Amino acid sequence: MKSQKESTATESRSFKAEVKQVLDIVINSLYTHRDIFIRELVSNATDALEKMRHESLVQTNYNDKDAPFEIRVDTDKKKHTITITDTGVGMTHDELVNNLGTIAQSGTRGFVENLPEDTKLDSDIIGKFGVGFYSAFMSAEEVRVQTRSFKPTAKGYEWKSDGVGEYTITKIDDLSRGTSVIVKLKGDAYEYEDDDNVKRIIKKYSNFVPFPVLVNGEKINTAQAIWTKMPSEVTDSEYNEFFKFLSTSESEPTYRLHLTSDAPIQLSSILYVPASNLEQFGFMKLKPSVSLYCRKVLVEQNTDKLFPEYLRFIHGVVDSADLPLNISRETLQDNLVFRKIGKFLTKRILRFLEDEVSKDTEKYNKFWELFNRFIKEGVVTDFENRKELSGLLRFRSSFTDKDEYVSLADYTGRLKEGEETIYYINGRSREEIERGPYMEAFRKRGIEVLYLYEPYDDFVMTALMDYDGKKLVSADSANIELPPDDTGEKKDEPVLSPDDIKNLTQWMKDTLGDRVTEVRESKRYINRPAIIVNPDEAVTTTMQRIMKASDRDFGISGTKVLEINPDHEIITTLKKLRDGKSDKGFLQLCVEQIYDNALAESGLLEDPGTMVERVYSIMDRALKAEEKNS
Repeated sequence: MKSQKESTATESRSFKAEVKQVLDIVINSLYTHRDIFIRELVSNATDALEKMRHESLVQTNYNDKDAPFEIRVDTDKKKHTITITDTGVGMTHDELVNNLGTIAQSGTRGFVENLPEDTKLDSDIIGKFGVGFYSAFMSAEEVRVQTRSFKPTAKGYEWKSDGVGEYTITKIDDLSRGTSVIVKLKGDAYEYEDDDNVKRIIKKYSNFVPFPVLVNGEKINTAQAIWTKMPSEVTDSEYNEFFKFLSTSESEPTYRLHLTSDAPIQLSSILYVPASNLEQFGFMKLKPSVSLYCRKVLVEQNTDKLFPEYLRFIHGVVDSADLPLNISRETLQDNLVFRKIGKFLTKRILRFLEDEVSKDTEKYNKFWELFNRFIKEGVVTDFENRKELSGLLRFRSSFTDKDEYVSLADYTGRLKEGEETIYYINGRSREEIERGPYMEAFRKRGIEVLYLYEPYDDFVMTALMDYDGKKLVSADSANIELPPDDTGEKKDEPVLSPDDIKNLTQWMKDTLGDRVTEVRESKRYINRPAIIVNPDEAVTTTMQRIMKASDRDFGISGTKVLEINPDHEIITTLKKLRDGKSDKGFLQLCVEQIYDNALAESGLLEDPGTMVERVYSIMDRALKAEEKNS
């Protein structure tokens, strides 16, 4: 913008008393980062250009019709200035007085009176008070504003102030349409005359303003705000390039979700699911990667307030004119509108993932392998969306091949009439589970069991409790009531009578003492002498292992039930020897070994040393007996 020699007609004006107070707060208390003043001045320039774009559509006669719609930012290290110029609507003399000489012309005194005592502004008043311009005084010893309105007969003026008590307005000839804000920097603010620093700030906060922003002649905002377009207007290539820009990744995203909404909340958003997950490898906990914009101007980068934490793997942008900002536009306020935006987007993300399952199961399975921990975390922590999240869970199953996934809906769809339970079991691998002590009864009856491989999966199932009215039960639970074995195999007559079993289990309980809460006959089919089961359905053996290892036992490790198989040869022999004249001490060692063997198979054995010593003792006795008989 050109300026000529100032005329001698300079008028001096004083800020009103309350305006001085507000200005002092703006300069010293309102903003936490000095960088913000560049964002505010560029935002003001953008608003002026938007207004001019509208005026150019409805007006036929206005100044400088050929002037390009752009924002120029120029730095001068010799003069220690930074100048931000736009070719927008500009201001008349009266508009200068009203807009810059009076803060909050809708009621400055009321603004001051409503300030909290500690002068920390926290009310939702953005748009009601034009205070962004005054952020320049955080870094300026003097600010000059040279402006000329787009109106054909308008004159040019310069507004000047040091932000202390007065300002002047001087008429200037031969200004072009628009406004230049010339900031003469304080001695401790010379960093803003460095063009690389200015470029960094603009790229961070104003990269998506809809007009070219040139820093010393170089266009800075090269990325497009494609989220403001309709999905049909954006190509796959543009979506992918925008993701790469956001994530600094060279890979393409797995999923993308482009949302636009006018009611009940106005917002535009593009959200991505990346093709990798560093958290999966234990490198770090992912940080939120969704940034918030208000009318294409950055409000908060990588916010952790919008989505629940388990969606921290999502990348993208959310832009809403309804965002509840505080006056400085540096932080969001936690109010009903903001929470509505978060809830709306969370539900749309979950619905989107559910839709993707039906579109491409194989693609969703790859997503599951990368991000299943986040979905499980959501099941545990997000009660409101637990139903939707449960539909996204995937499992291995005793009914499928080892590489095939099933959902809870798949499981319930295979249940026979009258079956009301979904069974699951946790183990380190499929092989470990299938050779373990709990699967025989289910295999014999043709009952499906879901396989869980992660220690925390039991907490997920316990938090879920049921699905579609079907109860979730661990296969190691003590209170399972399985249907009769319908394999058609002829069963042998029981070796032990009910009284024999009662006397034997009582003796075994007395031998084991407080290590078990009960010893009883197993109602399920097992091909072992005994197994450990859990009387508390909410606490599986896997959960006990985790809590014990983390020294958070809460007294539950003693709540174990030992179930015996009265038809197993070891149990029947034990009963026979107990009724005879055998060494009772030796038989008690055998009972303890049966118990430790069951603990070991369930993964709950804590002290293998004691067990090993006992095994050697039993082996010694057996070898001596064998030597005596040979």
